[in-house]
Amino acid sequence: MKSDNIGSATSAAETLNVSPHGFWLMVNEKEYFLDFDHFPWFRRARLDELFSVELLHGDHLHWPELDVDLDLDRIQSPENYPLVARSDPGGE
Repeated sequence: MKSDNIGSATSAAETLNVSPHGFWLMVNEKEYFLDFDHFPWFRRARLDELFSVELLHGDHLHWPELDVDLDLDRIQSPENYPLVARSDPGGE
């Protein structure tokens, strides 16, 4: 006899918490902190936009409402990506 799955599968990526300095992201049971200095695209995002994250192809994260795509390497080693586009053309 085969058992049915009970409940739904948990997301492989989810936003856990937000602070004035950045936000915590859980990806495949590993936690990351994305600070707004290294990831300025999220600084002015609404909470619902931050929490709407998808994991694609195992290492590609996508925030559809923000039109932001990041791979895990950029999150794990932001120092390897020194050129960061400004999110605010006004120069914040």
